[in-house]
Amino acid sequence: MTVRVRIAPSPTGDPHVGTAYIALFNYVFARKNGGQFILRIEDTDRTRSTLESEAAILRALRWVGLEWDEGPDKGGPHGPYRQSERAEIYRQHAQMLIDKGAAYRCFCTAERLAELRKRQMAEKKNLGYDGLCRDLSREESDKRAAAGEPFVVRLAMPREGDTVFPDRLRGEIKFANAGVDDQVLLKSDGFPTYHLANVVDDHLMGITHVIRAEEWISSTPKHVVLYQAFGWQAPEFVHMPLLRNKDKSKISKRKNPVSLDYYRDAGILPEALRNFLALMGWSIAADREKFTLQEMIEAFDIDRVSTGEPVFDLVKLIDLNGQYIREMSEDELVERLLSWRLSKESFRKVMPLVRERMKTLSDFIALGDFFFTGDLDHKPFAAAMVSKGRTPSETGKILQEYIEKVDEPWKEARRVPFEDKALEEFSRTFAEEKGWKVKELFMALRLAVTGKSATPPLFATMEVLGRELTRKRVRDAAETLKALPPPKA
Repeated sequence: MTVRVRIAPSPTGDPHVGTAYIALFNYVFARKNGGQFILRIEDTDRTRSTLESEAAILRALRWVGLEWDEGPDKGGPHGPYRQSERAEIYRQHAQMLIDKGAAYRCFCTAERLAELRKRQMAEKKNLGYDGLCRDLSREESDKRAAAGEPFVVRLAMPREGDTVFPDRLRGEIKFANAGVDDQVLLKSDGFPTYHLANVVDDHLMGITHVIRAEEWISSTPKHVVLYQAFGWQAPEFVHMPLLRNKDKSKISKRKNPVSLDYYRDAGILPEALRNFLALMGWSIAADREKFTLQEMIEAFDIDRVSTGEPVFDLVKLIDLNGQYIREMSEDELVERLLSWRLSKESFRKVMPLVRERMKTLSDFIALGDFFFTGDLDHKPFAAAMVSKGRTPSETGKILQEYIEKVDEPWKEARRVPFEDKALEEFSRTFAEEKGWKVKELFMALRLAVTGKSATPPLFATMEVLGRELTRKRVRDAAETLKALPPPKA
């Protein structure tokens, strides 16, 4: 048997460090066993998926150093590798399930489902579909569908007994079928949910091992039942531990930077990040933390992956990164710096913003130093971020809300483009809605982002810095402000 594994990110936002973590273990397992590593884009969420996000994911995974054998940009014998291009395949397989009685059409309206959920919550019952349409006759179901009545396709989950499956790391896992609801498989727009697309694609693409995060364990009984309904052999399941914050909560951008672009822009080396992510679930030896990707491949044993709760410790990552930097030759380090933020391309972005204020070449350093750093220490100028009549806590909260809103849907159900004019328009509207003067919000943002009260145009500066560094600096500034004592009466 040829080992075939996959990573299947959704292009709905920034390239996530968790994607790289799971991709790393899939990649290493494939290379260790002489197999193939496949990249599949799960873009069936038509309201949130973007080609921009897909391109960012591909770019970020390549930056980390994880190259795939088949994928949307490379092709392969099992394409297409974008789920949005496989819609007819899913519709055919959904119909196969209906014909077998393993799935059924559900004609319930959104209003009925909302009322059902409300009633279940009031009665403190388990939330889930109540199976109203499950008992429709096939004739009635066909007739209503032929008449054009909207419907989704749901899995007819067994109502009795257990679904049991083996996990490579965790042993036998059992779920009572009564606690698993009839999952939607095909939405009313004809696109599949994750569950149908995942199973169909993994089978048709010959995936032998599904190595994914443990958050998918609760979905696995639905997948096992689907494999059984189709009459297919299920792959081997390997559920990796989730990356955690220090408080053991799931890693999230509210507590840690999660975008791979942040780590690139902040000066983390890709080999150091790979090494660090490997340590989140595996170790090469009890007394050794630093190793190369090739050394990991040679020594890797998936049965030695820990199912503990790995803490994503930025201090440890930075320390490890420092080891890599200190062990580089001077020539290599110079090349890394030039390819990082000291390239001609970087200087060309910054130069138009500072040149009008330059009198000597040395002025460039003082005027633009914040373009070439990672995080800022906000404590020395925290008080300057607080306008007259405002408190540090109030200012911290508005900065926190601001940076979170930047990533929420704004116009046309998209987040704010990280571009000069769009950022300014959004920021002025945000200030007005929150009852803040534009100048006081803008000054707080300027200091949070640059550490200076006089800078090049604020939003052009944010555009050049990029979404990730800007987000981290504003969030850090907010935390610094919220930790300050209230002003004396």
